[in-house]
Amino acid sequence: MPRPIQAIIHKNALKNNLKIARQHTGNSQHLLTVVKANAYGHGIENVYDCFKNADGFALLDLSEAMRLRQLNYNGQILLLEGIFHATDLDLCAQYHLSFAIHSPHQIQWLKAHQSNATFEVFLKMNSGMNRLGFKPEDYATAWHTLSQLNCVSKLHHMMHFSDADGDRFGENGTNYQYEVFQNTINGLAGKQSVSNSAAMLRHHHIPSDFVRAGIALYGSSPDYPTHSAADWGLKPTMSLRSEIIAVQQIGANESIGYGSKFIAKQDMKVGIVACGYADGYQRVSPTGTPVLVNGQRTTLLGRVSMDMLAVDLTHSDANIGDEVVLWGQSKCGNILAIDEVAAASGTLGYELMCAITARVEVKVED
Repeated sequence: MPRPIQAIIHKNALKNNLKIARQHTGNSQHLLTVVKANAYGHGIENVYDCFKNADGFALLDLSEAMRLRQLNYNGQILLLEGIFHATDLDLCAQYHLSFAIHSPHQIQWLKAHQSNATFEVFLKMNSGMNRLGFKPEDYATAWHTLSQLNCVSKLHHMMHFSDADGDRFGENGTNYQYEVFQNTINGLAGKQSVSNSAAMLRHHHIPSDFVRAGIALYGSSPDYPTHSAADWGLKPTMSLRSEIIAVQQIGANESIGYGSKFIAKQDMKVGIVACGYADGYQRVSPTGTPVLVNGQRTTLLGRVSMDMLAVDLTHSDANIGDEVVLWGQSKCGNILAIDEVAAASGTLGYELMCAITARVEVKVED
């Protein structure tokens, strides 16, 4: 038999979360489902049927855009980081891809492009995130340059909030960045793409013609712990499940795992689980990180190994072969939110999803 660890992708949860996103955007807005990083670790092919009825897809890699076209998708696909080389324009023309423009060298590639193809372009402004985009003082010049190119058939405005999830600057910072954006594009024609998942859920007063829904679609709250996924009506779309493969009885002052990071204060029953950092679980996850065993909460003990980890079974009758849920939904229906596991590990649900390694079997269920 194969090693018991599996990542379960829940199609009904994906559909539910898309429905929630649509409720927050309305029919007047274009809802783009973000499937970058292989659909946040879920697999583009696994989420496609659940998301294909949205208004388009957004991603980073040309190879992932090609996979969508191979699935016979004919709608809009937006390259969020734009083109990485002048030759990418030929593929954008071939596969009918729209793309962001965030720097002068990309404009030069467009100006030099020799073909009859035309492109839908999203000009990106840096209104405070300081990653990609034109500074407000340079934005209008870039817009006028692009608007005069015959190869640009549609020209939209794009920005990305740094704090729509409520951290540091919160709503005031978000409103300030949006105000900078609006003041800069005043008088420049074009639709706007502003909102990500956090802005979509938290800032309804901010209009966005194209909404880029990402993490919320995958059942993680963009502003945890202010709101949980359940608060937003989101359901877990990935469950990492394994089994107990051994049971140890240890006494007081005995240790568990590498580095003896956990020392028992009393007699304990310990379950050894087929899951480790080579599967994508975080090595830094400390003692106390929540786990479900047969649907009941318990905790991680000691240091996570490459292939195994230990959990506390002292108050459980669980035994070899019993279900362990590292995050997501147990077979009995109980849920361990990925955001809770991520918070205990000092990271985000995004990273846990994307970290699942190739040796973990992926199974798709309704």
